[in-house]
Amino acid sequence: MRQIILDTETTGLEPALGHRIIEIAGVELVNRRLTGNNFHRYVNPEREIEDGALQVHGITAEFLRDKPRFKEIVHEFLDYVSGAELVIHNAAFDIEFLNYELGLIDMKPITEYSTGAIDTLRMARELHPGKKNSLDALCERYQIDNSARTLHGALLDAQLLGEVYLAMTRGQDSLIIDIGAAPAGSAAYESDAGALELIVVPASAGELAAHEQQLADIDGASGGTCVWKALRA
Repeated sequence: MRQIILDTETTGLEPALGHRIIEIAGVELVNRRLTGNNFHRYVNPEREIEDGALQVHGITAEFLRDKPRFKEIVHEFLDYVSGAELVIHNAAFDIEFLNYELGLIDMKPITEYSTGAIDTLRMARELHPGKKNSLDALCERYQIDNSARTLHGALLDAQLLGEVYLAMTRGQDSLIIDIGAAPAGSAAYESDAGALELIVVPASAGELAAHEQQLADIDGASGGTCVWKALRA
């Protein structure tokens, strides 16, 4: 399975008010393994950045002035996410911005290019109801080092979210059985089963009587269809 851990930074909170994406990043997971095939681009939004957003990510309009516009990196981005499942923290936010950007250049919504999206914020709220489930809170909960995160940044946040997602879904690995060779000297593999003596403890007369009564009660309650009594007949 191919998944892309995705994050964006924006000029503000509302695409309906004309706010735009200024940074976009993806981290690739294949069969729950980080591949190092990451995607990261800064984008010129062709508009000013709100003070509140600037305080969050620290990316200035001056820094972005010589960066490509979204329409100039869109095909590269879509090639990267094509056919993958997206993993996003607070997915509705990023998807709304992506769809807004795609709509401005007459392209289909992001869901037309990916196979779906997982919202890790919703997942975290189900796993940890009543607790803080921000990315920083999850990093602390799962003991993931986020000391470099002094400001929000799409690539760093995607990398951290990748670690968080793997930690939150680690239970899936419990179905994997290691059938490799046993370590040298392992008693569990070297024991001689033929030498073991099976100890049988027979039921007492009282236990047998209680068992018969239980079968009779079941047979009566089920209208004479007790399976165990039928098997013994």
